[in-house]
Amino acid sequence: MKDAASPYAYYSVDDLCEFLSGYTLPRDPGSEFVYSNLGVGLLGHLLAYRAGTDYESLIRIRITQPLNMPDTCIALSGSMKQRVASGHRAILAPVAQKDWDPPHALAGAGALRSSVNDMLTFLGAFLGYKESPLAPAMKSMLEIRRPAGQTKIGLGWLIYSTDGQDIAWHNGGTAGFRSFVGYVPEERIGVVVLSNASTPSGVDDIGLHLLNPKLPLANPEPPKQRTEIHIDPELLDNYTGRYHFTPNFLLEITRDGDRLFAQAFVKEIRAPKFEVFAESEKKFFAKVSDKQLTFETDSDGRATRLILHQAGRPDMAGALGRGA
Repeated sequence: MKDAASPYAYYSVDDLCEFLSGYTLPRDPGSEFVYSNLGVGLLGHLLAYRAGTDYESLIRIRITQPLNMPDTCIALSGSMKQRVASGHRAILAPVAQKDWDPPHALAGAGALRSSVNDMLTFLGAFLGYKESPLAPAMKSMLEIRRPAGQTKIGLGWLIYSTDGQDIAWHNGGTAGFRSFVGYVPEERIGVVVLSNASTPSGVDDIGLHLLNPKLPLANPEPPKQRTEIHIDPELLDNYTGRYHFTPNFLLEITRDGDRLFAQAFVKEIRAPKFEVFAESEKKFFAKVSDKQLTFETDSDGRATRLILHQAGRPDMAGALGRGA
């Protein structure tokens, strides 16, 4: 990955095809739900290819023009660039603006930009306040449901059932931004929450609370400002390897010169690699997310255990897999 702040920017259709040609599914299609940005991006690419156009044009022709959503697109106009919000990290430090858009092949996984007004128009069509030729397709998105942990998954929507009502929702995040969109079909109410700060918990709690006041708001601790220090690059060799947290989740630590990188593997699916920076000889932090790593070592200084922190608090621990 060339840029952790814009992980898809250099991912081409050729890269996607090369990956797919050598990938073996670990389970039968439809047997288990696993959220996949690559899967959603692939779907967007295939739909556009089948329609004989590009993804942005397909969205404009089929959705944004019929619904009159002028501020929803991938390539921003000059006036849109003047209005676009500046993204921030969890500590409210500005994030260098990187476009998550073409030429990458996974535009369907997060390249669209929009506004609150456009997203409310979108929800209005789902709730029947706006007549649309898309109404039958929108209704069908909640009719097929599959288990997805403590909730269910429809066609694109997550469905959370509480107090005898269904909340259909989805969230998202890119560098410096978080979003939530949700609605209650039976009550015909919907909520859009957009934030130009990328916090660990996002704005999901705000959106869900507005849809059902019985659902509590989160009370996270304010993130801590972290300072990078220089350590002996030779120490980094002590931390490399694969740390197993659960049977389906491991974190691989690699060294490239005087830089240390982490990469997660979830059920054999590889997440983007990101760099971690030293704040002490055994403690490191990421700049692209509010995650920290603490290495526990033996008498020779070699790491035996890795603790993963989220928002400054221990989240889970993994043991180094020897020979991995």
